[in-house]
Amino acid sequence: MQDQNLYEYAIVRFLPRVEREEFVNVGLIMMCKRRRWLRVAISPAWQRVEAIAGAVDRDDISRQLSSFDIIGNARDKSNPIAVLETEERFRWLTAVRSACIQTSRPHSGLCRDLDATFDRLLAELVL
Repeated sequence: MQDQNLYEYAIVRFLPRVEREEFVNVGLIMMCKRRRWLRVAISPAWQRVEAIAGAVDRDDISRQLSSFDIIGNARDKSNPIAVLETEERFRWLTAVRSACIQTSRPHSGLCRDLDATFDRLLAELVL
């Protein structure tokens, strides 16, 4: 029998006006410390974003969101945060901030298959 994996996840959100606290889920971050596993997917639904924000600069927002992918998936080894340990990168990405790109508080769970759980959460919460 395969062991259960304790994981944490947070939803990446776009808030066009932080003071209104209205947001659109645009991505997912999930981490399993024991397995040293971290996965990030960013998939903004622009029609939802524009429904609450009006016209937006998609290139600017995409550039900001790309930092989650670069750091979370350790794509740029010259970035000092992207080379931190898995749980440190997760904590850095999910730190509370007052900006137009934020994350939910981390949530935890148990699963056998991290990738399947990630895909299910992404489909349920973001896509």
